[in-house]
Amino acid sequence: MPSPLVVPVVRLDSQLPLPTKAHADDAGLDLHARVDTVLAAGGGRALVPTGVAVAIPRGYAGFVVPRSGLALKHGISLVNTPGIIDAGYRGELQVIMINHDPQVDYHVRRGDRIAQLLVQAIANVEWSVVEALDDNDRGGGFGHSGR
Repeated sequence: MPSPLVVPVVRLDSQLPLPTKAHADDAGLDLHARVDTVLAAGGGRALVPTGVAVAIPRGYAGFVVPRSGLALKHGISLVNTPGIIDAGYRGELQVIMINHDPQVDYHVRRGDRIAQLLVQAIANVEWSVVEALDDNDRGGGFGHSGR
């Protein structure tokens, strides 16, 4: 197993846990709500602070993604998913949540697990302009391969 990536973190709220994995092999680290808030039924949104600031190392980025259980059980997701945390960002991580349930408000409670943070290596891209791209068997995308 490779050695862990060390990511500096500032605890902005000492009562909240640091981002943590539920299981050792999980990809995402759970982020927790720092405040109570209500997401109104039918598209209510809120910017929810997490109580942590991180310094993602150069060559990496953080991706904030929804928790599948919140989506399935309550219709809760993130407005801009994934939310990208660039290596240079040093502010508090915040999550833009949305309630897709048409009838039921969702109450976010302080300490709730509201999203997951993935930290991944990012390719250093250099473009190579060409006249045409090589053909392949991939197809046109957007459902071209069927149901």
